[in-house]
Amino acid sequence: MPLFYLFWRSVTGNYAYAGGVWALLAGSVVAMIQFFLGYFIEPGGFGFSRWLSGFVDIAVVPALMPILVYLILVVFRIFSGSINFANFALLWLIPVAAIKALSWSSLNDPVLLVLVPILWTDIAVGISFFIGIIMRGRKWLIFPALIAIFAIPLAAASSYWAFYAQKTSMGLLLLSAATLPMMVSMILAFIKAEDY
Repeated sequence: MPLFYLFWRSVTGNYAYAGGVWALLAGSVVAMIQFFLGYFIEPGGFGFSRWLSGFVDIAVVPALMPILVYLILVVFRIFSGSINFANFALLWLIPVAAIKALSWSSLNDPVLLVLVPILWTDIAVGISFFIGIIMRGRKWLIFPALIAIFAIPLAAASSYWAFYAQKTSMGLLLLSAATLPMMVSMILAFIKAEDY
């Protein structure tokens, strides 16, 4: 997460934006709370409870939380200055990833240690990309962007479940669906940076 954050800042431009320190502090507090509370949903086998546990506790909600918090702070005008959902979410996820890595390292599971941080990054950058499209106010893109905002977390949770259930082909397909918006966002940001 820290390396991707630095890479993302280099691609999108090293400008100041609102909430960077707050993202690290809030992410650290939430990570500690999650560490002590443990999982909210008890996963069972390979069925729906495993998918739901992946959605709530592992692959999706930890990455959605900073986006939702930042959205609330932006709506209530708590921050002034440049708004950047992806930077806020990626900074928030650095302490979360560090604490999760400590607790997951004993399991030695590549799904948790490799796939989940990729899914977090997909969610943080991909959803932020579509929020940016909505904020620009192009009416004909709002509905497709909203569908994509809902589709990315579903694809991420389903990819986690598929890899956990050793359905590798399905997992790769769903991972590609979750990763595509992030890749498009990175390419567009790189092109925009090259124009300046």
